[in-house]
Amino acid sequence: MVDTTSLTRAVDHFADRLRAAPQSRLQRGAAAEALGLARQLARWAQAIEQPGAEPREMPDAGMFAAADQITVAVHDLAVVLTSEAEVGEALRLVEEAQKRAGV
Repeated sequence: MVDTTSLTRAVDHFADRLRAAPQSRLQRGAAAEALGLARQLARWAQAIEQPGAEPREMPDAGMFAAADQITVAVHDLAVVLTSEAEVGEALRLVEEAQKRAGV
């Protein structure tokens, strides 16, 4: 089992920033960025768990749910990652999405 502490901390920080963000910032793209990340991480976890299966898309539950969606997606992914390199790649994706979201 690999250590995913840095990954879960990073996504928890991103989620907290989203929850504290004003609605106007969420509407300007922060929520969409978070949903895109959540979908990407969920597809990655699904590909590991069910190789070759058609991935299911995480639904858009609205801008106020984006923080919860990235949290769920990264925690699901963290369970199935098998190497420090994968953790590093996931961490990079989270950090880049947070920068793009501006939170």
